[in-house]
Amino acid sequence: MPKIKINYFIPLLMTLPNCSSERTGWEKHLYSSDVLEAQNVISEELVSQYIKTLSSDDFQGRKPATKGGKKTIKYLVDEFKKLDLEPGNPSGEFTQRVNMLGVKSFVRTQFINDEERWAMKTGIDIIGNSYLKQKKINLEKVDIVFCGYGVYAPEYEWDDYKDIDVKGKIVVVLVNDPPIMNGSNFDPSMFKGSAMTYYGRWSYKYEEALRRGAAGAIVIHETGPAGYPFSVLQSGHNAEHLTIENKSSLQFEGWIPLKTAKRLFAMSGTTFTDMKKKSLSKTFTPEVLNVKFISRISNTFRNVSSENVVAKIPGNDPVLKDEYIIYTAHWDHLGSNNKLPDDKVYNGANDNASGTAMILSAAKAFKTLKDSTRRSILFLAVTAEEDGLLGAKYYNQNPLYPHNKTLAVINVDAMGNTYGRTKDIIIVGKGNSNLDQILESASEQDNKYISPDAEPEKGFFYRSDHFEFAKMGIPALYVNGGIDVRGKNKEYGLMKKKEYTDNHYHALSDEVLDSWVYDGMIEDNKILFRVGYAVSQNDEWPTWNEGTEFKEKRAISLDSN
Repeated sequence: MPKIKINYFIPLLMTLPNCSSERTGWEKHLYSSDVLEAQNVISEELVSQYIKTLSSDDFQGRKPATKGGKKTIKYLVDEFKKLDLEPGNPSGEFTQRVNMLGVKSFVRTQFINDEERWAMKTGIDIIGNSYLKQKKINLEKVDIVFCGYGVYAPEYEWDDYKDIDVKGKIVVVLVNDPPIMNGSNFDPSMFKGSAMTYYGRWSYKYEEALRRGAAGAIVIHETGPAGYPFSVLQSGHNAEHLTIENKSSLQFEGWIPLKTAKRLFAMSGTTFTDMKKKSLSKTFTPEVLNVKFISRISNTFRNVSSENVVAKIPGNDPVLKDEYIIYTAHWDHLGSNNKLPDDKVYNGANDNASGTAMILSAAKAFKTLKDSTRRSILFLAVTAEEDGLLGAKYYNQNPLYPHNKTLAVINVDAMGNTYGRTKDIIIVGKGNSNLDQILESASEQDNKYISPDAEPEKGFFYRSDHFEFAKMGIPALYVNGGIDVRGKNKEYGLMKKKEYTDNHYHALSDEVLDSWVYDGMIEDNKILFRVGYAVSQNDEWPTWNEGTEFKEKRAISLDSN
């Protein structure tokens, strides 16, 4: 009898009916013969067809509130109906209307003191806007307060505001977290070491300034800490931006490049280097600059609506069927530009036709289960992610199902693995919750290991739809395709990731290519299916780990049960 290689033997064991007899907890559900059989419907033919359809020119780049966006919504509803899923909206519909405000701001700004008046060039020296639904928003010689990193984090005994009153003033802050060092290394006890926390995100800076009553906030851009060049912010700065209407928005929110920050501090009689150095201490005290801020904003706005698509597979447990696991992926992309000479469509094949295809495929697998699941499974394809996670934000402001009945969110966004099977799978935000351990067990079934995000300082965990659920306290899992490519090496995987980022991310070339290999994506899709199944079946709920910024919110939410 020929010897059986171990990498063939392990998958063979997974198909045996009694292979779960000695396993307990989450793991026994991962090896259920039902889930192992059902996952086989997740095939290259299925996933690739979804991706090719959604990223075809017929869908015109899937921009919300366009013909292409509406066609995408109809396609997704039709596909969920074909799979015999139920409407996910309790109203009996497969959609949730998302009402947004489209705002276009014409901005003029100045920094001024007794010796100098600097009229800045919008788009070069500063970019900014306001999401207030007002035609004219003017600030006249407003005080400017430098508040370090703009962070209030009591768990780290860190307060960049102290007790200074910033009401009606402009707050200027640095991007990212304070880089606290312990010798030559980042201090792991402060702000997760080198990994960005939510305190480092620009969106948090605006939110905290608003909570403090500031008139506006300006973030100082540095390419390293931000994770991208200032040119990313400059592109489209004068275009229409979508938002969820909020009457308490800041009167001004903006960015300045490093060269502007240096000149601002020089006008106040100090230097950027000195002020940043002061900010790296808990004893830092905000400083009022010897400069005033003037801004004139003319806004045009319109009401815009799009739709989240939501489908449901009800649980079969009389008690647990009112508890939910949600698979999320954003269906939208950047649309098309008819002014371009040749290719006009931003097809978004990887970002995020791939993720949408994967949750559709997972839905088919769940529907194939012989015994269904104890808890209910929701499939939520959200709109307007590219405009700032707006579809996910709207859902969480207007949840169709209670947050304290939602066990976990599994998010799929531009998986990126179009280059073959890998030995690893990446957890973005590794260490946040015990969903990591469930994913690790599911990955071991395919002889894979878990890798952390290779660039945690860029804060990718805070840049996709699951984050809006995490802010509500719901444990969230966000994974990415691995880099340790079988038959090759990690350098090859990193090269392919960089190739996509440099050449295809948010570019016209994000299309299905002849070079794409689907087996890695299929393997990862099956892993995420098994993870969701295990959560749906197990008695234990997923939890945030100690020290995670979302743990307290979850405790408050569950106390309201």
